[in-house]
Amino acid sequence: MSELIVILGSVIVVSLIAFIGIIFVGLNEEFLRRILMALVGFASGALLGSAFLHLLPESLEESGNIALYFVLFGIVFFFFMEKFLYWRHCHDEVCPIHMFVYLNLIGDGFHNFVDGAIIAATFMISYDLGIVTTLAVIFHEIPQEIGDFGILVYGGLSKQRALAYNFLTATTAIAGALITYFAGFIHSAEQILVPFAAGGFIYIAATDLMPELHKRRQLNESLIQPLVIVFGIVLMAFL
Repeated sequence: MSELIVILGSVIVVSLIAFIGIIFVGLNEEFLRRILMALVGFASGALLGSAFLHLLPESLEESGNIALYFVLFGIVFFFFMEKFLYWRHCHDEVCPIHMFVYLNLIGDGFHNFVDGAIIAATFMISYDLGIVTTLAVIFHEIPQEIGDFGILVYGGLSKQRALAYNFLTATTAIAGALITYFAGFIHSAEQILVPFAAGGFIYIAATDLMPELHKRRQLNESLIQPLVIVFGIVLMAFL
């Protein structure tokens, strides 16, 4: 029972990182709009860095080239999901909430679920390994959650709703931890959900966020955009 308490405490702490976007809540609306494109660029880099530098290597090591099929499945699944959501929620080309908002929440939910499963599995091996894994997830999540907040606000959500939805997707880590603890779910999670989430992140970054950046053609923004994308990638590589 004490082991379960420690596991739940760890994943709850990790889930609370979703509220890091609160640092932007008090900002002036005009100033926030000006930095949103930088956050979107940063999120693009963070998603690509997470997919190619963390999720893909992990899944390839776990299940070999078969993981690439799940990556492709993730990309195609998110394409169909975006088409369905657009048909379901947008009428006469009017869409108050961008579709990439929903896709990002879905992809992040899968990702956080796997994070919770990994944290639980490592604590079940040893407390020291569990603590190290929890810290690694925390440092990995901080930049990604900042980017996620920027995506949600840019996509049409209020700052308060963005924080709330970001936290809801973060709580899937608790479900992942509980299922792993009681059912030993971690092996199949890594084989399927990790590359699936990687495919989703690649799709969102390459087909939704980067085209949004191309819509802004001012010289100063055009110079900043590649820098923040590279910064997001480098930061994920470092973490």
